[in-house]
Amino acid sequence: MEKIAIISDIHGNMPALDAVLEDIRHRDLKSILCLGDLVGKGPHSERAVDRIREVCHTVIMGNWDDFMSKPAEDPTLNWHQARLGTERMAYLRGLPFSYEFWMSGKYVRLFHASPRSVYERIQPWDAMDSRLSMFESSALCSETLQADVAGYGDVHNAYLQHLNGRTLFNVGSVGNPLDMPQASYAILEGHYHSKKTAPLNIQLVRVPYDIERAVQQAKDEDMPDLEPYVIELRTGQYRGKKK
Repeated sequence: MEKIAIISDIHGNMPALDAVLEDIRHRDLKSILCLGDLVGKGPHSERAVDRIREVCHTVIMGNWDDFMSKPAEDPTLNWHQARLGTERMAYLRGLPFSYEFWMSGKYVRLFHASPRSVYERIQPWDAMDSRLSMFESSALCSETLQADVAGYGDVHNAYLQHLNGRTLFNVGSVGNPLDMPQASYAILEGHYHSKKTAPLNIQLVRVPYDIERAVQQAKDEDMPDLEPYVIELRTGQYRGKKK
């Protein structure tokens, strides 16, 4: 049995990423996958990219990685892009769409938001048809197989659901959780790259971190859009949520 750590949505929050990586190290997990959104929102996109490149054996593209790596006229995006530099943005542009493999006889597909787009948002409370569509393939995926297990990030809400004999899970967010103010990641345990039926376990992990240190780092960098970012970190409430 092998254990794989799956992280996502770091968003330039280094205190949160450091806490999660320390928890992964403490659990002696040797393999780390990242489901995208390394950048934006937080003050240290460049540090997040460098660290993820160092520790993750597979990284896929998120929506922030996509639009952050393209020319923009938005002052906030330009602030983050200036810190990233051209080489890191080229790295983000080259990230793959999905990562797919067999584990304990189950076909596992990991992507950022949906099997069709890095921009399609599916929440745990959405219609059953929408959630079931997460097991389908598309032209962007590696294989045409329907997934037995589908995992993603994007919505910053960690959850696990069993739907019609298949498993859908969201790893939550390392750096910008919007369900509770603790970093989140997942552990997948089973026989990696094996089509033979065997036990398969998915664990969602919450990691407390120094939120006020993350807030202070953003203040020290004079980061744009500071106030909504601070509110999200402290409360776990999305800045665009309707009252």
